[in-house]
This record gives sequence, C-alpha cells and structure tokens, in this order.
Amino acid sequence: MSFDIRKITGPLPLAIAHRGGALLGPENTAEAFEQAKAVGADMVETDVRLSANGALVCLHDADLRRIAGDPRLAAETGLAELRAMLPGLLTLEEAIAASAPIGLLLDVKLADPAVLSRILDAVRAADAAERVLLGLRSLDLIPAARALSQEIAILALVPDPEAYEQAKILGANWFRFWQGEATAERIAAARAVGLRTVVMVGQPRSIAIAGYPPFPVGRIDADGIDRVLSLAPDAVMLDDPRLLLSARSVTALSSG
Repeated sequence: MSFDIRKITGPLPLAIAHRGGALLGPENTAEAFEQAKAVGADMVETDVRLSANGALVCLHDADLRRIAGDPRLAAETGLAELRAMLPGLLTLEEAIAASAPIGLLLDVKLADPAVLSRILDAVRAADAAERVLLGLRSLDLIPAARALSQEIAILALVPDPEAYEQAKILGANWFRFWQGEATAERIAAARAVGLRTVVMVGQPRSIAIAGYPPFPVGRIDADGIDRVLSLAPDAVMLDDPRLLLSARSVTALSSG
C-alpha cells in the first residue's frame, strides 16, 4: 500500500531519511532510498535544483565542490556532465519513482515560483501526490504552490521558528523546527493552529552555532533522540532513520 502524507495512521514520529539516508548510502541516490526503505523509514527526503540545461536534479549543495571536487555550480553544469561526475544522480522524475511506495519529501532549493508548476506536473504525472510533501524555503512560495494545487501537502522550511501561524494562513500543512529551536511549547503552538511538525536534527550551519546540538546536519546521538521524542513531533528528519525507529519501538513497548 502506498504511503499517504495526508492520512497518517502509523506510529509517530515518522522517520524521514535525510538526503535519502545519507548514512545508509550515497546521499540523494536510489541506493540510499532502497536502504532507507529496507530499514523501515516512512519517508525519504531529497533536494531539488536545476541543471544548466533546465533538468530538475536531486542535489543538496549549490556547487559541486563537496560531492564531486568541482567548484562549479550545479546550475552552470548540464545534466550529462553532472551524470558523468555523479553516476548515482537522480532527476526529480527518477527520485519520485525510486522512492515508491514510501513518502517523499522534496526540499526545493529554488526561489523562483515558476519552477513549482514543473515540480507539481512531475508529481502528478507519476500519480504520487498523496505521498509527496513539498518543502518550501520561503513564505512567499507557499501561496504560489497552493494556487497550483489544493491537494499537495506543503512543509514550511522557513528560517523563523515563530512563523508557523503565518505559514498556516498561507497554505502550509507542516512546519519544520531545527532541533536546537524545537520546544514542547512551539510544537504545541504549531499543532494548535493545525500544522503537523518536523524536527530536523543537528546543526543548521556548517559552522557550529552556540545552543545547537554538537552534530552536523542530519546527525544525532541516543540522548538527542530521546529528547526529540519527548517533544512528540509528527516526524523527525535524520541521516540514519534506524536511530529513530529503534527508539520509537522502545518507547512504544514501554508505553504499552
């Protein structure tokens, strides 16, 4: 049975494999997706950017330095050349297919609202609207996406942890909190206005910010998982979903 982001019935919080499961396989690849599915992740997350020739591709960074040792921007590099450097590179259409039947969070790294119609067209063409969560990094993009689709679920990936009420008014269904900003009060307040919540673990910046967990983005330890579970979010995004799935099982057993 296909996952449905709009009708969640399974145990919470959902386990979202960050960058497809970056500790399970090469990030944002079909291999990582398959490993995430094999360990029981509820969803995989991947990033969406544009290549130089307009292909929608699944890459996290704006440039290729970290992942391929090339200083050029992905937006300055054609799809064929990207594939030559990164054989596991997925296009958006390939990522939608490779993620089935579990959920798919698309972190749209693009600010131009014109790209939203292309993304939504790809989702509709694959008949995947019920299992896709559209992650948007600007409040302005939320009403633009909502005008294009009433059915797609939208996650606000905005930097202000207090913007949940505005995000809901504009059409979001979900709201992301960084681990260092997530509190029981904020999660309760977001839920009170009708939003589901995602906690993103680790640091939001490559240079550590005081007050945040001492781990890079996507990483967390057992104590951190326990603290996040105590906040009762609807989902947690992390590089290795097994950490959450194991803790979730222990919590379910102890509460049962």
